[in-house]
Amino acid sequence: MDNDKDIDFINQERRYWGKIYTDVAYAISEISPFVSERDLNIRKYFTKASLLQEYTKLLDSAEADCKKKSLFSMFKSNPSITLLQDFKAKNRDNFKQLEKCSNCECLNCTFDCNFKKCSSCRSGSLLCFCDKERVNVRKFDNFTLDLTNNDTGRASKYKALGVVEDCTLDKLYILLENITNSSDKLVLYYYPGIKEDSYGEITDGDEFDFVIETYQSAE
Repeated sequence: MDNDKDIDFINQERRYWGKIYTDVAYAISEISPFVSERDLNIRKYFTKASLLQEYTKLLDSAEADCKKKSLFSMFKSNPSITLLQDFKAKNRDNFKQLEKCSNCECLNCTFDCNFKKCSSCRSGSLLCFCDKERVNVRKFDNFTLDLTNNDTGRASKYKALGVVEDCTLDKLYILLENITNSSDKLVLYYYPGIKEDSYGEITDGDEFDFVIETYQSAE
């Protein structure tokens, strides 16, 4: 990168991640008086917010270095920019999670609910809908799984369209779509496990319909 491109890169990063940091810091400030310390500590953005603060300082330092560059160093790569890129690469998953947290329904919420909240958060996911009482809907960036059809014995890869949580029944439901055949969709009970997840068939028609309606209300 030349010096102008370095400055442009820094400004773009500051605008984008600076807004996310501001949103997260504001949320922490606003909810802290109203939620328990335990609740605060399980919120992923609370434990990861310092990462954005550190990145902001690195951006400021890189900008100062760019402004000090001499004519003879203009043709050399800027080590401060390399440091920024390395920092983001090292913390890629955390940056991605903070990006999701800034758009999640949980961000500014102080409601004392019975949902699993951040403890059930999968990397690259966020809550896009929550009625604060019974149901919420979680969506994912890239959650795929292989399932075998019990009738044909054929394995297919599915992408997760979303997960619906019903806290009154203490149940999770997952909505799936076949990657190679979009008309092949499934709605199953979802049981996340430590080593692997498991799934179950929904036999109650009303329950099945309720899950579909809840998911569609979040679209």
